[in-house]
Amino acid sequence: MDKELQIKLEPLREKIDRIDHEILGLINERAKTAQAVGDLKHEHHAQGPVFRPERESQVIRTLQQENQGPVTADGVQAIWSQIISVCRGLEQDISVAYLGPAGSFSEQAAFEFMGQAISGVSCPNFDEVFRTVESQGAHVGIVPVENSTEGAVNRTLDLLLNTPLHIVGEYSLPIRHCLLTQSGEMDKVTKVLAHPQALAQCQHWLGMNHPTLTREPVASNAEAARIAASDPTVAAIASHNAARAWQLTVVAEGIQDDPMNRTRFLAIGAIDTLPSGRDKTSLIMAVANQAGAVYKMLAPFSDNGVSMTRFESRPSRTGQWEYHFYVDIEGHQREPAVAKALEELRTRCAFLKILGSYPRQ
Repeated sequence: MDKELQIKLEPLREKIDRIDHEILGLINERAKTAQAVGDLKHEHHAQGPVFRPERESQVIRTLQQENQGPVTADGVQAIWSQIISVCRGLEQDISVAYLGPAGSFSEQAAFEFMGQAISGVSCPNFDEVFRTVESQGAHVGIVPVENSTEGAVNRTLDLLLNTPLHIVGEYSLPIRHCLLTQSGEMDKVTKVLAHPQALAQCQHWLGMNHPTLTREPVASNAEAARIAASDPTVAAIASHNAARAWQLTVVAEGIQDDPMNRTRFLAIGAIDTLPSGRDKTSLIMAVANQAGAVYKMLAPFSDNGVSMTRFESRPSRTGQWEYHFYVDIEGHQREPAVAKALEELRTRCAFLKILGSYPRQ
């Protein structure tokens, strides 16, 4: 390095060191204050979860609004999500269930949404994620609910219908698929494995680049990576995290057909979240199979100025061509306009289940 440059850099590096020391002191002061909050709750026998999605959302949103840069709003969220996670972990070890094994997009979403100071619980399928949280084997579960390319994750929708759990948060994760093999070569490969959604998201690329490969669905992309790690005839579609977890080599990256591909994940748990000021409410509804029934069902939203952001239908499996409608609306169920719309809905729906109100991402 040029000596003159080194001389000029030295005071700036010393300043960074001083700032880092100050930041570390403030983070520890914050952590001690969080511990004091926990001690006070314990002293007064106050029951309630340590994970409060609405409070965490309010903290980050306020900091983003006050932020003067050059750190971006996303940067603020990334930094404070980890700080909050570490402080939360000092009060209680939070366990989070997700679809595994190691290296899955669900695992990535869990640690990005909840922060690194959690205990991960890897599950073999979506049913087990729900069962683990329902049986208190984990505090929170993370499940995908829809993809920007392939639409709804139907098994998640079906499980939401019958679970006693609530939706307590959401997280949108950019999905960048990689083709992985043991060697980084394709000479010995005869088939490609992935979750069915991943295979669908990469079907055009596969058709153009490896049309002769047999495509086989498996429970998760991470499971595909696990299999590929012990079988040189298998290529897996999975993430960079999966490549690292299973010591695979990237043959090609960014192979998803849609460069803007994203998956929306839901956090599920036994928590009733309070209003955060920027919320969403998810519902499941059903009406009698008669003319105008769906129009009448949706009218209370318009009548009360409630915006609907998602409308999805799933067969109710009665054999009578009846459907359950999965709906997201803006606002918290405790807000007056939303509460009034829900009250009117109860008189018009044959079935209504409120899945939860939670902070919007």
